[in-house]
Order: sequence, then structure tokens, then C-alpha cells
Amino acid sequence: MEFMGAPRLLIVSDLDHTMVDHKDQLSLLRFGALWESEFNHDSLLVYSTGRSPTMFSDLRREVPLLTPGIAILACGSEIFYGDTMTQDFGFIDELNKGWNRAAVEEVAAEMNLKYQCDSEQRPHKVSFHVRKEESAHIMPMLREKLTAKGLDYKLIYSGGLDLDVLPRAAGKGQALSYLLKKLKAEGRAPQQTLVCGDSGNDIELFGVDNVYGVIVANAQDELLQWHADQLGDKSHIFVATERCAAGIIQAMQHFNLRPNVSPRDISVPLSVHDKLAPKPDGGAVSREVVEYLLLTEQWLRGDIDASEEAFRRLKFGLAKESNRVCPWGVIENPHEEIDTLRAQHGSQKGKLFYIWADRVRSIKLSDDSWLVRFDKWERSDAGLTCVLTSALLQANAEFPNGLYWRLIHETWLKGYEGSAALKGEGSVSISGGGVRCVVLCFVFGREFCKKVLVRGRDHFLVWYNEFDRDATVSCGYEVFVVSRLSFKEMVPFMLLGI
Repeated sequence: MEFMGAPRLLIVSDLDHTMVDHKDQLSLLRFGALWESEFNHDSLLVYSTGRSPTMFSDLRREVPLLTPGIAILACGSEIFYGDTMTQDFGFIDELNKGWNRAAVEEVAAEMNLKYQCDSEQRPHKVSFHVRKEESAHIMPMLREKLTAKGLDYKLIYSGGLDLDVLPRAAGKGQALSYLLKKLKAEGRAPQQTLVCGDSGNDIELFGVDNVYGVIVANAQDELLQWHADQLGDKSHIFVATERCAAGIIQAMQHFNLRPNVSPRDISVPLSVHDKLAPKPDGGAVSREVVEYLLLTEQWLRGDIDASEEAFRRLKFGLAKESNRVCPWGVIENPHEEIDTLRAQHGSQKGKLFYIWADRVRSIKLSDDSWLVRFDKWERSDAGLTCVLTSALLQANAEFPNGLYWRLIHETWLKGYEGSAALKGEGSVSISGGGVRCVVLCFVFGREFCKKVLVRGRDHFLVWYNEFDRDATVSCGYEVFVVSRLSFKEMVPFMLLGI
């Protein structure tokens, strides 16, 4: 949960058939581009799903799903925070009251209920498959037996098949209420909250106080019937006419939760010199990352014309003296190397090919420089790859979003390497050529640097003078940035302590 302030917007969404359309991933890509460019820097994305941690991880390998700030899993019986999936054990303490899993299993054995797969059985969730035609008979009998055991429980039936037995304090609605209470106690209450669902196990979300809600167009009958049965004012719940993530974007437009137009639904701004951009902020940094990757995708897919204006946007967004450390260990000048992209226009036309950004996070280093980190994902016919990217962006009012790229470092995410990844040992040459060079290194291992200016917990800032022309760094270490910088340009890094 990288963003630690009060969220401008809290979106809480079910996954299967709500955020994720298993028939078409374009709407998920549209939402992802909107969220990463406009909301990720000051808002919070929460997934609330019936999936277990195992099946949640499986889904993330299958579709272009953003990393959430918080994950409510197993039908609201487990809460995890941030990239590290740190579990909320305070919530577990609440669920333990009046809960006895062994007693539920005894009743299940008596009734000969059919369990769901092992991965879906959790400490505070016992899950069964019950056919719709059997549910009217089984549910009352199950309630009677569980009550006789003295359990404080609830039953959730959804999809005409899935039956979950949970503690009374569990459930998507209770988990969200717990989370909102916790955020408020920390002085981080969200300004606005939007909940999103498609089935019966999402009903509780819509009952939480002071939230907007969207029922996506492909919702199941049980949720639509619940909505139809509600009396009184239902204006806070929007029934979308579009499926899944497209319906969520539609709800953002309906409730005027701005910005609410995905970068994938409009033309990426191409002008470089026509109008001066405002002074950039964290939102502009995220917007630049998303737009630049999207424009690269559109160029390769042939979705935009091979115009000089479009190519100029790609090329001149990169500083002439910029450096890029490629994930396979080669150092290049991207301003020069991007010329090779010109001939590749439309090379992915008609093929499976998408590029998207995840976990876009920025730190302001000085009045005119930003350090940004993000995951660059690429899906093609060749498979799925991911590059962990760090970059230094500097302000320039003549560029779209008021920024241009100065330094770029890329590392393959383990398990998602591209074909050009180098597996063997090697070295990275740092050529001084009489010009002083700065190397910012993230080092996981022994100290190897001769001249360390600033030492962090896991990295060093190193100064090589003109005599260190042939200095090398083993590929066993991760070189973050290699560039020719003046002492003045070093100052932001030194002040930051990295």
C-alpha cells in the first residue's frame, strides 16, 4: 500500500466478471491506463474477491491486472496490504470470535456436501459446490445444523453453484467496513468510495454506508433481483450498460469521479512545442509514463499513422544525452536508438500485442526532477514479459506533461524475462572519456566501489573521476543508472540520501 495519504478515490471491486472480463481484456487495459495515469498517485485500489491467495496469484498471471493497494480475499475473510501482501491479523482476531471450523466440517460430513478445491478452503472460509436446483433444500438444513452447533456464521451463495460458510464478522461488506473504520482512525478516510460487483456475494458491498455502487451490465440475476427489490432511494447505485471494467469507467463518468476518460479512449497528445505545459506534479509523471508506453504500443500496432509528429513525440521525449541500461546489460542512448523504431511501425498489426504500466510511483527529487519506478508489462504472441523500470524525468515546459526522460534503468522481473535476457556473467563498462561520471547502484552483496559518496540501506551513490575510465561492475550486481552528470545534477540524489 504505497500511497499513505487520505485517498481521493477508493475503488473496491470484485474481480471475476466485474473488473476482469474473461472474454475480452481490452476493458481491463482501459481501466488500468486510467487508474495508473490519473489515480494511482493519490488514490487506493482495492480488490474484493472470493478467490483465495493462490487463485488470486493465478489470475494475475493470466490477465493485465493492476497491483492493488489492498486485497480482500476469500469472500471477505482475509485482508492483505501492499505489494508484499502483508496480512491484517487484527481482522483475523475479529473473525475468530464465535467461529469453529471443525464444527462446520462435521456438519458438512453429515450432509455429504461437496467441497470446492483445496486452494479455496481457508481458515475462515469453508466452500462447497451446491447446484441451484438443490440449494432450496440444502440451505435451510445447513442453517439449522450450524445454528445447533452454536456457531456465529453466515452463508453466501452465488453464481448458482458456490456456497461459502463464513464467520458472521466476515464477508465483503464487513471487510470493507472494517477497512474504512481503520482508515478513518488513521486520519485517512477516503473522499469518495465506489464499490463494484456482478453477483450475490457482492451484495454486502452495496450496503456499506456512504459509498457509490456500480452493478456491471453482465451482472447475474441474483444481484439484479436484489437491486430491484430495494425500496427507497437507489440513486447511489448505478446499473451500467457496459460489461466489467468498461462498466466501472462508465460509473465513474455517471458519478462525476474525475478524470474519467481512459488514455486508451483518446489520442495521446503529440504536440511538443505548440503550447507550454504546466509545472509537472506526481500526476503528470504518472501520465507521462502511461502515455509514452501507450504511444509506443500504438506505433508498433499501427494504430496511429507513421507521421513525423507521432515519431517526434517518441524521440524528443528523450533527452539527447539520455542513457538507458537495458535489462540484458547493454547501455545505450535511447534518443539515438529509438530511430530503429521508425521502421517497425505496424510490425505488430493484427497480432496479440499490448504494453501497460503497473505500480507507477514517483518521488520528487528537486523542483525540476522526479524519480519514477514502474513495471512495464508486455504481452505478445511470444508470451508475457515484465521489465522493472526506474527513470529520472526532468521538467521542460515545451514537452507534453512538462517532462522528458533523462535516465532509464531496466531489469527483468524473474520469471518474465524476454528473449534478449543475458543469463551469464559479464561486465558493464563505464567510459569516462575525461568526463566525470556518476553511477547510482543498487547493490545486494559485498561492497565493491572505491569511492562511495552516499550509502543507503541497499545501495550506493558512486563517483568515478576521469582516471576511472575502465571501471567495471559485475553483472552480479544491479546497476541502476549510468550517466554523465555534472556535480549540480548529482545534488538531488545526494540530498535524497540515495
